Amino acid sequence: MERILSVEQMRSADEYTINNLGLTREILTERAGLAVANEIKKRLFGGRVLVCIGKGHNGDDGKVIAKALSLTHGFTVATMTVANGIFKVLDKKFDIIVDCIFGTGLNRNVEGKYKTAIEKINSSGAYVVSCDIASGLNGNTGKVMGVAVKANLTVAIQEYKLGHFLGDGPDYSGEVVAKDIGISIWGDDYANRLTGSDSKKFFEQRKRNVHKGCFGKTLIIGGSKKYSGSAILSLNALTSLKMGNGYANILIPKCLFNSVCGLNPECIISECDEEKGYFKFNESILRDFLKTDSIAVGMGMGVTSENYKIICYLLKNYTGRLLIDADGLNTLSKYGKEVLKDKKCEVVITPHIGEFATISKTKKEDIISDPITNAKSFAKEYGVVVLLKSAVSVITDGKQVYLNTTGNCGMAKAGSGDVLSGILCGLLARKKEFFDCVTTASFIFGKAGEEAVRKANEYTVTAMDFVNALPQVINDLD
Repeated sequence: MERILSVEQMRSADEYTINNLGLTREILTERAGLAVANEIKKRLFGGRVLVCIGKGHNGDDGKVIAKALSLTHGFTVATMTVANGIFKVLDKKFDIIVDCIFGTGLNRNVEGKYKTAIEKINSSGAYVVSCDIASGLNGNTGKVMGVAVKANLTVAIQEYKLGHFLGDGPDYSGEVVAKDIGISIWGDDYANRLTGSDSKKFFEQRKRNVHKGCFGKTLIIGGSKKYSGSAILSLNALTSLKMGNGYANILIPKCLFNSVCGLNPECIISECDEEKGYFKFNESILRDFLKTDSIAVGMGMGVTSENYKIICYLLKNYTGRLLIDADGLNTLSKYGKEVLKDKKCEVVITPHIGEFATISKTKKEDIISDPITNAKSFAKEYGVVVLLKSAVSVITDGKQVYLNTTGNCGMAKAGSGDVLSGILCGLLARKKEFFDCVTTASFIFGKAGEEAVRKANEYTVTAMDFVNALPQVINDLD
């Protein structure tokens, strides 16, 4: 895992290091500038460089960068102080532009000479390196404050910042690397970024003397006459036994049985009573599945009072691990989410922004501007783990916060969420630590999207491509 700090947390760490550990601001500035210069030298072996210098500490870093590169063979360096408003130098041809205009503390729209400078940088055609954060991005939300530098590389000073990954951050930051300059980080209330090493422990070498009962039983409850594909797709994600389970079950309305039967010979298909193509609550059928290790409910079910009875029954009687997704969440939103507080099982919910806005009764724009606080608040109040799906997903139990930065825009396709539900349901049945199962599922799902796009492209991939990519993703974990 890798730490991701808020602007306030980073500022506090700065001040502690300077005031208590004897490292002066000048020393830290020198280290920061050299760290950026070294990253440039590591990737680019020379060229014409322009360092754009703003006010404050970021501008001071820029002066160090300019000096370090000017003393390096192969680099010809010029500087421009943006506050002076003399932009003729930007009309010249540069191979590399170093952005040291604004730091992470920007909280107002970029205007005037600074806006002009950023626009000229973006149209220059140069390789752009941003010091700490791309100028114009909000350090906490990743929001573009009117205009922002579009960097090829961002060198984060000491730690990653939330703004690198949230909101527009990924589209403006380019490659992001964090460089340690000796600032001391205290506490543990920061967010973490998932890495492959966090997930590898789920796929250790197995013993030879085992049987399928050793690896967990899963159940998908989903589908309706209107949405028949969702449950099947989730099932494919876990029952091709790609997550390592021993048994996989699917519970569907009777009207779907003929269309589903035989599609997945590895799985056990059960019917439930139905009414007009939707589930009808039947306690005796559900009771038979109460000893299942993990259950995922909601995909393609529709929103009905009968579905609400099913979810309530599971919450009050099931003692395993329950995943609620899609129409399961929409059902709770309509008929009452307070039932989440009265449960015997561990619960994870997997909403996208729209679903989370509905169930939390929060405006979408408020969630987008601060997804971490909103997700933490809901998780803490209702005693669940929240996996808030977006371009960068937020995973929290109300205390811990993880960001998953894997994936790509090709995953913005119908059925993607169903695949994630299948992966997660499979991992939950493995009886590893609950929160770790959720973070690992999110990471692996994103990597599957990356692998699928690598083999095809962001336009043509479909949800089944993500399922098919899972074996390679697991093989490549390090």
